[in-house]
Amino acid sequence: MAEKVMVTGGAGFVGSHLCERLLADGFEVVCVDDLSTGRAENVARLTDTGRFRFVECDAAECEDPGGDLAAVLHFASPASPVDYLRLPIETLMVGSAGTRRMLDVARAHGARFLLASTSEVYGDALVHPQPESYWGNVNPVGPRSVYDEAKRFGEALTTAYRTTYGVRTGIVRLFNTYGPRMRRGDGRVIPAFINQALRGVPLTLAGDGRQTRSLCYIDDMVEGVLRMMRSAHAGPCNLGSTHEISMVELAELIRDLIGSGSVIENVPRMADDPQVRRPDTSLARAVLGWEPRVPLAEGLLRTVEWFAAPEPGEAGAPIPDAGQVPPS
Repeated sequence: MAEKVMVTGGAGFVGSHLCERLLADGFEVVCVDDLSTGRAENVARLTDTGRFRFVECDAAECEDPGGDLAAVLHFASPASPVDYLRLPIETLMVGSAGTRRMLDVARAHGARFLLASTSEVYGDALVHPQPESYWGNVNPVGPRSVYDEAKRFGEALTTAYRTTYGVRTGIVRLFNTYGPRMRRGDGRVIPAFINQALRGVPLTLAGDGRQTRSLCYIDDMVEGVLRMMRSAHAGPCNLGSTHEISMVELAELIRDLIGSGSVIENVPRMADDPQVRRPDTSLARAVLGWEPRVPLAEGLLRTVEWFAAPEPGEAGAPIPDAGQVPPS
């Protein structure tokens, strides 16, 4: 009988790819999502495997799936600034009450628990690149705080369950991830730039565009997550690309890959937008034997191909300009 894994946020961008890979690796998957930012279409075809079950519910209120459970992967949370600014209370609650509920499920089953944390815990970093030992520079009452503090609390709670109850927990800090199934209107910089370039309208660049991010293709990120799930390491463990790129360079690259005539237009930058972001991935290389494989240009071409194709249910959806939110 296949081992069973529970994935919260499983109908979202990262979660749906994770569910797909787990099924390909022979697991049975219980996907939990309240569809506040996830999309049922992302996982609809997975039911054909006979080893996939979708449960629409809030992670904080979800029932125990029963039976033997090998792992609980807690990936439920709004992740785009557009989403967590629209759903601030929900974001805080899924990071707190949702994390506690999933820890209780893992504890009841003796399962491995893996928390999807984020590079946002480092805030507007004063140490570069960011190692796991860095405590961060976070504004607890700023516009990004509902997401930052939800993840920081989730890390603390996960650690407490490990030290108090002996739950086999792990924490991964995901840096910027991109690829097919990102929502066209989620406001993050890659979907915004790609859609603007495809439409031939100006690419809206927040500030002067010198702020940097390190962008990891979704297949590489999923590989890192699964290696962490199979390990006994507590973390936190950074997962992300070490290839750092400025936002103006990214805009130019996407425009060139598409062959678009779009101009670049500067717009105001959001408060607390981190100036630099690049992970120190020494721990992931040493403990997991992991590092990203997909070059940025190749991953962007795959993503452009997906965005260029029509997608049911999203035609006519509003597409925020990249300047309306930070590059995440």
